Amino acid sequence: MSKQHSPNAKLFVLDTNVLMHDPSSLFRFEEHDIFLPMVTLEELDNNKKGLTEVARNARQASRYLEEIVGTDLIDLEKGCPLSIQGNRHVTGRLFLQTNQVNIDIPGLAGNKPDNQIISVVLNLHKQHTEREVVLVSKDINIRIKARAMGLAAEDYFNDKVLEDSDLLYSGSKELPEDFWENHSQDIESWQDSGNMYYRVSGPLVSSLLINEFIYYDYEKPFHAIVRKIEDNAAVLQVIQDYSQPKHNIWGITARNREQNFALNLLMDPEVDFVTLLGQAGTGKTLLTLAAALTQTLDKKTYSEIIMTRVTVPVGEDIGFLPGTEEEKMAPWMGALEDNLDVLNKTDEDAGDWGRAATQDLIRTRIKVKSLNFMRGRTFLNKFLIIDEAQNLTPKQMKTLITRAGPGTKVVCLGNIEQIDTPYLTEGSSGLTYVVDRFKDWPHNGHMTLIRGERSRLADFAAEVL
Repeated sequence: MSKQHSPNAKLFVLDTNVLMHDPSSLFRFEEHDIFLPMVTLEELDNNKKGLTEVARNARQASRYLEEIVGTDLIDLEKGCPLSIQGNRHVTGRLFLQTNQVNIDIPGLAGNKPDNQIISVVLNLHKQHTEREVVLVSKDINIRIKARAMGLAAEDYFNDKVLEDSDLLYSGSKELPEDFWENHSQDIESWQDSGNMYYRVSGPLVSSLLINEFIYYDYEKPFHAIVRKIEDNAAVLQVIQDYSQPKHNIWGITARNREQNFALNLLMDPEVDFVTLLGQAGTGKTLLTLAAALTQTLDKKTYSEIIMTRVTVPVGEDIGFLPGTEEEKMAPWMGALEDNLDVLNKTDEDAGDWGRAATQDLIRTRIKVKSLNFMRGRTFLNKFLIIDEAQNLTPKQMKTLITRAGPGTKVVCLGNIEQIDTPYLTEGSSGLTYVVDRFKDWPHNGHMTLIRGERSRLADFAAEVL
């Protein structure tokens, strides 16, 4: 291998799971070089068959590799430039393992793929004493083994939005007690279409985001949403109070401040994309369904409700399920059934017949779809609910959100503390990704629900277990 071309360029050895997690990881190391052991290529080949996300990624990674290596008989010892396909900013090179490495590692079985990769890293470490050699893998165990051998090992962080999920945008901000003293100069207020607006300027304005909720809970409580930020001034709109029975949504009223904020987003026709985060029992699905039914059946803003969720089982898989797509999805949609029962009971005047009729009407307007058949679809004037969205990768999230046609609202629900998909963490989940990327878009809204409203038993269990 040639000498380094940049004084601080590191040499990153990639494990297969990095390429299968994100094929474009080949172009994410900028001025640093990449080394692929032969085992990585072998494992990539073994995983390319099938229709799973992993198989697709393995095939895409192989295509990228062919483009990088090219068809000319180039000297692989000198490496292939990674600056292809508009990735001109990438100045590093790709090296493939061309020599057999036989390093016997005491205590580790030599024929295991992980251990072969470690032996390659050890060999490179001995060859290139002048530069840093780092193993990059999504597998915790191989990283621990490498560190035990005195080698540098890292997780692949490029698609990790946040190191700490506590730093994730929450969607609301508490105003300090002296807010009005510092921000009431040049204050303007006006009414438009029954809504009250204020224009305030001051030091806090620069830290606000569009569609962020702000609340002042001292004397004269004030709950508003940031509608515009112009220069050093913010336009605030006083929000609708959905905790009042007269403003109920399909019989549902907000039981706490965050639920009220969430209902304001769900009922706002200007907000096309809503993300709701929260633990079990905070009311994510119930509020979303109530808002969806009101806007589909009463206001006729949307033509139907489409509900989908990631089918990752918590326990052992129960095998193939019989029936149509709707019937196959039925066991996964227990949450939908439970919430519809609650919503159906809110109509006290209807009697049994009325309720049965409403239930049939609701059933005709709610379609349950599987994620597997979403590619190529376009949804017009639909209310699309993606449940358990924390189990989606950023790429799957993109596939789903780009299905939205004109007049469609997309709502993502999830709890990033309950991720069941292998290799996804709170920081790299598709849900975390969209919350962070969409946070200052004028047609986006996000709310983190904090308080459980299910039952005292559920709240206590969530707290102590």
